Amino acid sequence: MAKNIYFASDFHLGSPNYNESRKREERIVSWLNFIEPNCSELFLMGDVFDFWFEYKTVVPKGFIRLQGKLAQMADRGIKIYFFKGNHDMWVNDYFTKEIGIEIISDELIIERNGKKFYLHHGDGLGPGDAKYKFLRKIFRNPFCQWAFSILPPRIGLSIANGWSGSSRVASNKKEVFISEESEWLAIYAKEQLAKQHFDYFIFGHRHLPLDINLNENSRYLNIGEWINYSSYGVFDGEDLRLEYYSNP
Repeated sequence: MAKNIYFASDFHLGSPNYNESRKREERIVSWLNFIEPNCSELFLMGDVFDFWFEYKTVVPKGFIRLQGKLAQMADRGIKIYFFKGNHDMWVNDYFTKEIGIEIISDELIIERNGKKFYLHHGDGLGPGDAKYKFLRKIFRNPFCQWAFSILPPRIGLSIANGWSGSSRVASNKKEVFISEESEWLAIYAKEQLAKQHFDYFIFGHRHLPLDINLNENSRYLNIGEWINYSSYGVFDGEDLRLEYYSNP
């Protein structure tokens, strides 16, 4: 009986170009085939797409292999969650209607096998980055989304492709770890621990696989990205691990 829970983030499909994105999509689908026999739940924790916007009758084309694989997994009874990231915060109800995926807008707190998890994409948390936090409120505002939706898809998606072309994925900027004291998501996790206990904090967004002990009973795991690392988290009912996928 399948019991493993998997966590992955920051596929950034669509960037930096069609060919590279297609190769990455094939690797992701290969990974999903690899984990499927032992997977009970799958948490896709944001920035699955480098840009996504759902018009009333139009969605961005492409990524059909990933969508088909997720539909197959959902049809087998695997529960799938999709967290809104800073690149795909305009996901609406398309994946819920077509596949049955549950959309998560912010944090999700769950308990599995006696372990308590705090899950979030990671954007807008912790100290600093006031400019992005301000923009996040604007982009998540229903009026802003409506204003974008009245643009014809040809224009709206053209603008989106321009944004993607200037992202850190397109420039392939690799993040570096400086210190635990400088790790803003670890700082945020410790602030939450002062209020209540969590066994695990799991984030994406950082683009750097990290596994940090916050105290004797709590850990912060950043599940990295799929441009350079192909990293993911897996909980087997007893322990949480950070792992890396290599195509067989």
